[in-house]
Amino acid sequence: MKRYLRLLALFWSTSVAQEMEYRLNFLLALLSSLGSAAGGLFGLSLFYRAGHALSGWTYPEAVAVLGVFTLLQAFSRALLFPNLNRIVDHVQYGTLDFILLKPVDSQFWISLRILSPWALPDALMGSLLLMWATWQLKRSFLSLMGALPAILAGILILYGLWFFLASLTIWFVKIYNVTYVLQSFLEAGRFPIGAYPALFRWFFTFVLPVAFLTTVPARQVVGRTAGHVGSLVMAWGLGLLLFAGSRMFWRFALRFYTSASS
Repeated sequence: MKRYLRLLALFWSTSVAQEMEYRLNFLLALLSSLGSAAGGLFGLSLFYRAGHALSGWTYPEAVAVLGVFTLLQAFSRALLFPNLNRIVDHVQYGTLDFILLKPVDSQFWISLRILSPWALPDALMGSLLLMWATWQLKRSFLSLMGALPAILAGILILYGLWFFLASLTIWFVKIYNVTYVLQSFLEAGRFPIGAYPALFRWFFTFVLPVAFLTTVPARQVVGRTAGHVGSLVMAWGLGLLLFAGSRMFWRFALRFYTSASS
């Protein structure tokens, strides 16, 4: 474990140092994060100004859901986009051969090799949205800490789904476009799942578990704790299942990888 932690520190320090050579990117990332948050808040305001209610969720409660969504977006930009979306390049250009020859777990290397610092604005914006919602609802800031286990479970679920799709690159080189389709579906997490029609609620809970990514953590933040323990257990169970499944699927996929030299 210590060896992998030292390796992770080396990976991230070198990738951040490399990215910081282009400091203008931080300003662009900040503007992108502000624009995304402003767009989300504007979309919510249209519902509430017209007198609509998102399945009984007040405006600050809906902002809490948006805050959790923004935090997960930061995780995607920090690790998933810069790492998993490059699997197709490793397969297409043969650099996966060199990764498999390294004395380190290949899934670890592929998933965590690069850390993008440009996700920091999203992380800060998501935290600010959650703190504002907590303050508006007169909730203790300890409720944010109470939502942390559910947020971590959401991160595990998101990683498992993304890695499953990225692993299909072994068979279908152009499959990386599917990750953008997944991201489009995950945009549904900007709003409480209860705001959608019954069919969509079922789909975003049992087929594509968007509900466990944003709505379940937000329930703890806003004080909707009825059934929260059961939902949290389900979220962690699903997250661990997807993580274990992604490892088994990756090992299975590598059996069909013929390498660039064969």
